[in-house]
Amino acid sequence: MKSNKKKNAEQEEKITRVKLPRGEEMIGIIDQRLGGNKMFVNCFDGKKRNCRVPGRLKRALWLRPGDVVIIEPWELDKDKGDVIFKYRRNQVEWLKEKGYLKSEKSEF
Repeated sequence: MKSNKKKNAEQEEKITRVKLPRGEEMIGIIDQRLGGNKMFVNCFDGKKRNCRVPGRLKRALWLRPGDVVIIEPWELDKDKGDVIFKYRRNQVEWLKEKGYLKSEKSEF
């Protein structure tokens, strides 16, 4: 049984596909939770946006400060947006290797 768990863990670490931002979407890092489904996200275009989790994803996405996410800015107000995807740890490492994540903020 233990060998199966190791094989499953190795298969999980292999990355075949990673969702990348399309069109107006962009990658950001969650800075601060504001309560409910709202949060501040530091985007890689240099802006700090007030984002929310849409109702259809509210139960599916569990987010914490420091998580790397894809956000989609609103059409009318570019300072706000919706969080549409959260990257897992191994996906973040792949993004760093390929150059999609330029730098990650350090806490100190």
